[in-house]
Amino acid sequence: MAKLKGKTAIITGATGGIGEATARLFVDEGANVMLVGRSKQKLEATRDRLDGDKNIAFSVADAADEEATSAAVGATVKAFGGVDVLFANAGTEGRVHPIEAINLEEFNDVLRTNVLGVWLGIKYCVKPMKERGGGSIIAVSSMAGLVGFAGVAPYIASKHAVCGLVKTAALELGASGIRVNAIAPGPIDNRMVHSIESQISPSNPGVVTEALKEQIALKRYGTNEEVAQLAAFLASGESSYCNGAIFVIDGGYTAA
Repeated sequence: MAKLKGKTAIITGATGGIGEATARLFVDEGANVMLVGRSKQKLEATRDRLDGDKNIAFSVADAADEEATSAAVGATVKAFGGVDVLFANAGTEGRVHPIEAINLEEFNDVLRTNVLGVWLGIKYCVKPMKERGGGSIIAVSSMAGLVGFAGVAPYIASKHAVCGLVKTAALELGASGIRVNAIAPGPIDNRMVHSIESQISPSNPGVVTEALKEQIALKRYGTNEEVAQLAAFLASGESSYCNGAIFVIDGGYTAA
C-alpha cells in the first residue's frame, strides 16, 4: 500500500534536485503534491516531468515572502482540502567567501531563504495541520547545521538555525499531533554542491569533489533520490514517534 495515500504535501524549492525527486516519490506513494518555487516556468516544467494529473498543482512563491507563502498554503487547502506534510526544502548556498569579505546583503539573502523561509512555511501550515488533527513538517538543514566549514559562514549559520527552529517547533506543536524533524544531507550530487565546488576551485572543481569523497565513509556523494526516501519516511506514519530530531544523511562524513 502506498505509504502517503490520502495525504497532501507542500514542497518548497520544488524545482531543485531534492525537491523534484521528493515530489516524484511522494506522488508515487499516493500523495497530492503542491509544488512551490519562485519560477512559474520551472514549476510548469517540473509538473510536466512528473506527469501529474489531478494530484499535482503548483504555486509561485519566494519562500521568504510571507504573503506569497500564506497564499501557497491557502491554494493547497483549496486544491486538495488540507495540508498533512510540509517539506521545507527551499535553500541557497550563497557565495563562498571568508567572513571579512561577506557583505550584509549577501548574509541576509542566505538567512532570508534558509531560515525565514522555513519559519514561514511552518507558521502557515500549523493551522491547516491542526484542523487535520496533526501532520509532519520536515525541514531541510544540512550536515553544515552540525559542524563548521570555512568560507560559507552565512550558510553554516542558517543551517544551524534551522536545527534550532525544528527543535523548538517540535516542542510547541507535538501536543497537536504535528511532528517536526529536520533532514541534514551531506554532499549530494546536485546543483548546489557543484556550485560550491566550482566556487572553491573554479579551474578544477573535480579536485574538491575528490577531496570531499575521501572524507565520506562511503567514498561517494549521495543522490537526490536517497534524500527523498528519508523525506518519505518522515512524512509517513512509519515515523510516528520521530519528533524534534535531526536525521543526518551524509554517508558517514560527520561520523569521525
